[in-house]
Amino acid sequence: MNALITLVVLALIATFASALKRVPADQVHSLYRRGKPYRLLQPGLHMALPLVDHVVHRIDLSGQVLRFQEPLPDAHGVSGTVYWQVLEPERADAVIEQADQLIRGGALAALRQEPEAYSADRRDLGSRLKQAMNGALRERGMMVTRVELEFA
Repeated sequence: MNALITLVVLALIATFASALKRVPADQVHSLYRRGKPYRLLQPGLHMALPLVDHVVHRIDLSGQVLRFQEPLPDAHGVSGTVYWQVLEPERADAVIEQADQLIRGGALAALRQEPEAYSADRRDLGSRLKQAMNGALRERGMMVTRVELEFA
């Protein structure tokens, strides 16, 4: 009988411990209930329903860095660093897993649209690329803060 009571108490403690979700500063966690977005957990300690609620995305609100190196169609190669961050996690949650591909694709598309990309001042070109990428990313809750480029 004592073993059964001990087992029940341990099971309750384990269930309670699994219900606690700690979100670190500079992060937001998206909580999904039965496979659908339920709410965002801000920094701090939160309760969630065990076996029903799951943290799907851990969204970092501090800056992120994406490095890329790609050959372009005209036999030039470009490498660069894009600094970006999430501004609106509720919008970014739906696309956060594809953020790197969105940013890389946006940078390369913007480079291809620049007629004088290789002869232009790199800092000025970086600013134009940043503006072009932010047009598409802002509606998804993200923003590029800086672009650094190098051409081969």
